[in-house]
Amino acid sequence: MQAENNEMVIGIPRAMSFYNNYPFYYGFFTALGIKVVLSDITTKQTMSDGSALVVTETCLPIKIYVGHVLNLINKGIDKIFVPSIQSIAPKIYNCSKIRGLPDLIRNVVKKPFTMVEATLDKSEKNQGLYEFLSEAVKPFGITDMNKIKEAAKNGWRTFNNFHIMSKSGMSYKKALNYALQGKVFIENNTKEYPISIALVSHSYNIFDDRACMKIIEKLEAMDVKVYTSLQLSHEQIVEGISTLGENSMYWANEGDMTGAAGHYLKDNKIDGMIALNAFGCGPDSLMVERIIRKAKQYNKPIINLTIDEQTGEAGFVTRLEAFVDMLFRKKRANIINKIDIGSEQSNYRPNIEYIETK
Repeated sequence: MQAENNEMVIGIPRAMSFYNNYPFYYGFFTALGIKVVLSDITTKQTMSDGSALVVTETCLPIKIYVGHVLNLINKGIDKIFVPSIQSIAPKIYNCSKIRGLPDLIRNVVKKPFTMVEATLDKSEKNQGLYEFLSEAVKPFGITDMNKIKEAAKNGWRTFNNFHIMSKSGMSYKKALNYALQGKVFIENNTKEYPISIALVSHSYNIFDDRACMKIIEKLEAMDVKVYTSLQLSHEQIVEGISTLGENSMYWANEGDMTGAAGHYLKDNKIDGMIALNAFGCGPDSLMVERIIRKAKQYNKPIINLTIDEQTGEAGFVTRLEAFVDMLFRKKRANIINKIDIGSEQSNYRPNIEYIETK
C-alpha cells in the first residue's frame, strides 16, 4: 500500500522509544503538518522477520524493532524515523544497541527507504533537543527554528497530558488514546484489589502485548492491581535509584527498572514485585541482580521473568499464577496470625480460588 502524499509522511516503528516518546513525536510532527504512520502491532511474523536479519544474540526488543521497520517499508512508507538516542542528560547513556540503532538498521535492512536518523546526545555540545528535532524534520524541507520550537511545545503538551493520566492510574492504552486526541481525563476508579504487584521493566517490554504476552491483562484477570514506573514522578524515580545504593543514574532507561524497583520496595501497599527483562540484555541483567538482592533485605517477594521470541505462553502463565497464589497465601497467613499489615487491609479475606486447575 503506497502512502498518500508520501513527501509529508513519516513512519514510526511501534517499538523501543515509541512507548515512552510517541506522545511527544505525534504532537511535534502533526503540528508541522507531517502525517505520522505507525507500523502494525507486533505479531509472531514481526518477530520472525526481525530475527532473520540479525545475529542470534541480539536482544528481543531490537529484533522486534527491525521487524517493525520492515513492516513500514511493506506499507509503502518511504521516510522512517530511526532516532539515535545516545544520551538523555550529561553522562547518562543508552545501551550500545539503542545508540547505534541507525547503523544497525542501515546494515541489516537492504530494502530501499529513507532513514530519518536524528541524534540526541546531551553529553555532547550542539546535540540537544532542538538540534535533534531539526534533524528529524530536515528531510521534509523544514528549517525554520521558530516553527520547530513552536511544534515542540505541542509535543510537550501531548506528552504531559499522557503522563498526567498515566500517573493517575489510567491504563497505558487509554492514556495514550486520550492524549493523542488532545484530551485529559481522570478516571474515578474505586475498585479495590486484594493484591498489588509492581511490574518493573522497560515500557517496550511491558506495553508490547506480543512481547510480554499481555502480562498486565493476565495479572488483572487474577484480581491483581499492577503498578509500573509510569505511575511515578521523576523525583520518586531518582529517590528509588538511591534506595538501591546508586548515587546517580548511569543508564538512560535505568529509571524503568532500578528507580521503580527502589520506590516500590519501600511501598507497603506493594505485596510483591515482578522483574521482566529480555534475554540478552546486558544492562538489565545487572540491574535485575541488584534488585533481587535488595528485595531480600526488604523481605519483598520477587520473581524474575525473562522473555525472548521462543518464550512459551503456557509456562509463562504457570509461573505468574504460582507467584500470585503465593502472595495470596502469604497475605492470608499474615491476617490469620494477626500480623499488622495496615489498618485498611486488616479485615480483608482474599479469594485464592481464582487459579484454574491444570
